[in-house]
Amino acid sequence: MHTVDVDQENVSATLTVAAPAAKVFAVLADPTTHCAIDGTGWVQRAVDRAPLTEAGQVFRMGMYHPGHPNGNYQVANQVQVIDPPRAISWLTGEEKDDGHLEFGGWFWRYDLAPLGPSETEVTLTYDWSAVPQSIREYLQFPPFGPEHLSNSLHHLAELVSGT
Repeated sequence: MHTVDVDQENVSATLTVAAPAAKVFAVLADPTTHCAIDGTGWVQRAVDRAPLTEAGQVFRMGMYHPGHPNGNYQVANQVQVIDPPRAISWLTGEEKDDGHLEFGGWFWRYDLAPLGPSETEVTLTYDWSAVPQSIREYLQFPPFGPEHLSNSLHHLAELVSGT
């Protein structure tokens, strides 16, 4: 089963994957898998490769977007929720030259619901409800079509099922 919902301030997609929740969670908590999971093609590499283990942990990703002023850029993500094997989420922002982290108000969240020993319903949500008007004036939200969330879930399903 696969669904996509678009709301005023968030978009989500749900897919049932053929893997236990703990295995799905372990893949999501590994920044080195995020490039393979990404449905937009923007995530290029994990700068910080340590597994995600606690709220407040920061992990950086090398990105590429043709519309970005530099093309290649880096984001700093900060874990907000980490509840193995049920939920994981992070805010996305950037690290300023002085090392200060600045977040734009959007986050990614995965919710996992076990459907038995070898299946998990995974819901991926991109939420921009906390983005201030000053950022909305120059960035469109969501910055991608809803199919990118579905693509991410299908990539995740392929990774965890080994196909």
